[in-house]
Order: sequence, then C-alpha cells, then structure tokens
Amino acid sequence: MSAPEGVREMVRRRYAEAATRSAAGDHEQGCAVETSCCGAAPVTTTDEQGRVVFGAELYSPSAAAGVPQAALAASLGCGVPTAVADLHPGEVVLDLGSGAGADVLISARRVAPDGRAIGLDMTSEMLELARRNAAEAGVDNVEFLQGYLEDMPLPDDSVDVVISNCVLNLAADKNVVLAEAARVLRPGGRLSFSDVIADESMDETTKDDVSEWTGCIAGVLTHTEFSKALTAAGFSDIEIRLTHRVHAHAQAAIIRASH
Repeated sequence: MSAPEGVREMVRRRYAEAATRSAAGDHEQGCAVETSCCGAAPVTTTDEQGRVVFGAELYSPSAAAGVPQAALAASLGCGVPTAVADLHPGEVVLDLGSGAGADVLISARRVAPDGRAIGLDMTSEMLELARRNAAEAGVDNVEFLQGYLEDMPLPDDSVDVVISNCVLNLAADKNVVLAEAARVLRPGGRLSFSDVIADESMDETTKDDVSEWTGCIAGVLTHTEFSKALTAAGFSDIEIRLTHRVHAHAQAAIIRASH
C-alpha cells in the first residue's frame, strides 16, 4: 500500500468508526474518535472565554434550522463554511468530506428551490448516516456520492461552490484535491473551506505533533503553503482568515477563493 493510500485507509477507518457510533446515538463517543489520535498534543476545543469551538457547538440555532440534531451532533468540523459561503438560490454546492451531512442540508435549504447540494465522502458508513439525516429533514434537493477527494466523481465545470469543513488537512496530496476542486468548479465559481492552519514558525517535529489531531498522519499547511497551493490550482482572490486557536501551534481558519 502506497503512502497516500495508507493515509486514506487510516482516515477511512477512523471516520467509519465515528459514523457507526453516531448512528447508534453515541455522538459523544463518535466525536471522541475524531480526537483519539491526539496523544500528548496540546489540543483545545474551547477558546479563551471557555466557549466550545469544535463540532456542533459552532452552529447557531438559525444557521442549523431544519437540520436534524443527529446530523449536527455528529459534526466533526472546526468551523461553519456555510456561514461565509454566500450561497444563493439556484446554485449547485459540493461539500467535500460531507460526513453526517449537516453542511449539505444547510446548503440545500439555501440554494432551494432550484439549486442542489452534493455531499462527497469515501466512507460508506458516513454516507448511510447522511442519507438517513436527509430523509429525516425532508430535504430532496440533495445527493450523496461515494468517492475520493483526489478523484471526484463529477464532470468538469459542474458546480458553483465547493465547501469543506476541516477536511483538506486529512488529504495526503492536498495539491491534487485543490486541482480537482478547480476542475469541477464552473468559471467564476467559489471555494469556501474551514480548516486548520499551522503557525508559520512551526518546525517539522511540532507539525507532526499537530497532525496527530488534524488527521493522525496527514498534516496541516501554513498560511503561506495554503496560499501557494490555491494559486497553483488556479484560484485567485484568496482570503485566509484565522478564527480561533485549536492547538498551541495551529489555528482554525476560513479559507475563501475564486476560480
């Protein structure tokens, strides 16, 4: 098994376990799986004021209106990309690593009635959970696809907006994922991610430590590295706005760009 395939399989197994626990109603343990690789890393899920800055607690009641509690409770993200994606009725939205489907369902309601939201995930257990949540929500302008971020099962120029919630850091080859995002976006399309950004001063030893939380072994990019990767993939108007610290040497951020 190659290194990228090894990364992918470890991530798949971890999220399959999280989905299985969440599907059984054990959301606390499902989310615990997400941080089970922390080891001794100084990870924090609260800010300086003691507010929770991880998962379901990040979603305001108005933002999550109509989304089943099970979908929110299973959220494993570090932000709320739909809060800054500026979605409009009639648009097609693609959520990378869509998990239990919370961001897909929020997007679907915002682009209705003529728009569509697509969730892409490699984990069959997560897809089953997401489809169950969509059925409970009564949302029919959604579609959940199984596939890899490095090889998205969608045609060129087929979506208006690509979002993701703390997922790119799990990918072994982030440049390929960003190139695929650019491929499926229509000209003038937009990217809106929540993800983890490593401090510029982080050395390789510390970066390995942080990666135990963000993706066990997949790692994180610095602000400079992320900007260069987006530019190389053909994106412009790049904005990386840090939001809250999730580690002694890394922060969550909103990443936006145009295609």
